[in-house]
Amino acid sequence: MKMAKGYFGRRKNVWTVAKNAVEKGLQYQYRDRKNKKRNFRTLWIQRINAGARLHGMSYSAFMGAVKSSGIELNRKVLADLAMNHPDAFKAVVDKVKK
Repeated sequence: MKMAKGYFGRRKNVWTVAKNAVEKGLQYQYRDRKNKKRNFRTLWIQRINAGARLHGMSYSAFMGAVKSSGIELNRKVLADLAMNHPDAFKAVVDKVKK
């Protein structure tokens, strides 16, 4: 019942309904911890793609060139550069294009 605190209606004070609601909530919690990682990866890819296209490259061409040039920046860092530090991202793109 402690875990059902804050639920609405009978979900908070009727034992069987609360138990089922809490169990289902825990299932969603487990599933969405995995989905969160997936969602962030897609967000990073979209941001890198947008930044790369501003400099005349597609995402796949950019990431292939990053890997072959030996730059060891992951998608999270590249997405942050593309969003918040466009000059630094442009430097990475220029290094990759050479």
